[in-house]
Amino acid sequence: MLSGLALLLLVCLHMRVQGKPRSQSQGCDEYLGSGRVMDKCGVCGGNNTTCRLVSGVFKHSLSKIGYHKIVEIPEGATKINVTEMVKSRNYLALRSRSGRSIINGNWAIDRPGKYEGGGTMFTYRRPNEIRSTAGESFLAEGPTNEILDVYMIFQQPNPGVHYEYILPTEQPVGPQQPNHRPEGNAVNGQGGYDNHRNTKQENFNPAGGGRDPPRLPDNQVPVAQPPRRVRDYNWKMAGATECSASCGKGFRYSIFHCVSRLNHAQVSDALCDSSSRPTPQEEACNLQPCPAFWDIGEWSECSKTCGLGMQHRQVLCRQIYANRTLNVHTSRCRDLERPEIASTCQLKICSEWQIRSEWTACSVPCGLGQKSREVRCVSNVGDFVPDEECNMNLRPIDVENCDMGACAKSWFYTEWGNRCSAECGMGVRTRGVLCLTNHIGSLPLEGCGSERPADSQVCNNGPCENRIEWFTGPWSQCSAECGPGSQQRAVVCLLKSEEAFTVMPPYECSSLERPLSQQSCNLKACGAKWYHTDWSACSKTCEGGFRVREVRCLSDDMLSSDGCDEQLRPAQRENCNPEPCIPHIDENCRDKYFNCNVVVQARLCVYDYYKTTCCASCSRVTHRQSIHRGRS
Repeated sequence: MLSGLALLLLVCLHMRVQGKPRSQSQGCDEYLGSGRVMDKCGVCGGNNTTCRLVSGVFKHSLSKIGYHKIVEIPEGATKINVTEMVKSRNYLALRSRSGRSIINGNWAIDRPGKYEGGGTMFTYRRPNEIRSTAGESFLAEGPTNEILDVYMIFQQPNPGVHYEYILPTEQPVGPQQPNHRPEGNAVNGQGGYDNHRNTKQENFNPAGGGRDPPRLPDNQVPVAQPPRRVRDYNWKMAGATECSASCGKGFRYSIFHCVSRLNHAQVSDALCDSSSRPTPQEEACNLQPCPAFWDIGEWSECSKTCGLGMQHRQVLCRQIYANRTLNVHTSRCRDLERPEIASTCQLKICSEWQIRSEWTACSVPCGLGQKSREVRCVSNVGDFVPDEECNMNLRPIDVENCDMGACAKSWFYTEWGNRCSAECGMGVRTRGVLCLTNHIGSLPLEGCGSERPADSQVCNNGPCENRIEWFTGPWSQCSAECGPGSQQRAVVCLLKSEEAFTVMPPYECSSLERPLSQQSCNLKACGAKWYHTDWSACSKTCEGGFRVREVRCLSDDMLSSDGCDEQLRPAQRENCNPEPCIPHIDENCRDKYFNCNVVVQARLCVYDYYKTTCCASCSRVTHRQSIHRGRS
């Protein structure tokens, strides 16, 4: 057995490595040049086969607001990562199997930070940037010393929660066994799975890749295992660590140094037997409660995308005890000034409506028509933007009705025809007569009144000798106002002389071609026509309302048609009851605050306090809004 001095020289020689103490890196076994590194399972010099990855995605649809269990994290788990896949109004929560809340328990939402539980330290993150889509998460290195349960505080549809952790395996599974399929790690039916059947598993390759361990350099002094030094050196308690917390219960731990048994001088810990080193004793300290404080949350998004809006934040009175931040009654923070929980905000100046053109001419020369103008939504820099960026309730009208007065209705007629109906003696000549309106189409003849201009007159082509002829009377009116009909006239055989006409039997004119006594006629095509109902009751009794009626285009057989002239379509809506309303005035409704116009601009009249303090101003705004909604 080497003496203590010889062993010390051997250790120093190993650390120097030919006078170049920095030429070799220290391995995880604390020996220079060993080349050993920690694998993913936490084993120094291991090959990643003593553990396995367990991961899954919780995507179940939930309906009941409250705590819902996602997964349980077993004892001994490391590299824990639970992350919400997309930002939502849900929260993650963590509780030990013994029932102790670690994060977000008892309906109290903790601030992002570090929380101790299950024998490890969890880092809780909750991104709060307005444009961020990342969900909240918590991570821990582990290992855990008890079973932990992960919950979701459900408030809106679940976007999915991904979880993963590493567990040690009792029998190492090497990479040469790809077909090994252990039972799945389904947790409470929530779709958990381990790395042997997860398509997103990590590849834990052996640390050495199957190669021989690296050779030591020729000038490297082999390291001898130090013998037990129970007789020469032992462990001695040398005090305790600083308290982990200045208030609210912390912990300190005993410190042990390796000392010489001969003179009790402190020496390198490597000279003592590490297996006999006493376990540090834990002792509670600084048990006095920490001062309460106001815990200020992040500001919410502005309630308006443009213009003056409101934003809110959560302000809680909290106190730290035993590395836990607890909600306490606000009376404990009464000596502290409470931060504001609401504030005005303005992301940008709102876009506004602009009238870009004058009214067009009326669409019809007479009667009821429409006129229009261009109305655009313009940003504060003058660009045209979609209408949705402006307040639709304030949009100026861009189409309105116009009345060009009653349309003129007149008889139109042609010149008299040059041909007389009789070649000699008295006859008749004719002309066309029509009643026209709107310069568009014809109406039934009686539409222009009863004084219809004559469409026939007597004519005389001179005396006739005695002869027999067929004489015809004027055609009757067509039997149909539009579409196919028929007309009749009288046809007689007459003997024409200088003195008079003598009616003769028809056979006397049999040698002559008899004129037609009936013919078909068609004054105009009927087509489709507009039909309408009576007006409805007015929507308001004052301040301008509107009334409506139903208008349909029907064909001759009373079926819906699209053949009507849109310019002749009767109005479906018109204004009514324009007289002003007389509002009820309450003499007790007065402004008690000198600057109530600011309250109105900030839209605070929805709160009862401001509605009472600024009664008159808020009442005027409410009255104007009701009038505007009625007009819309």
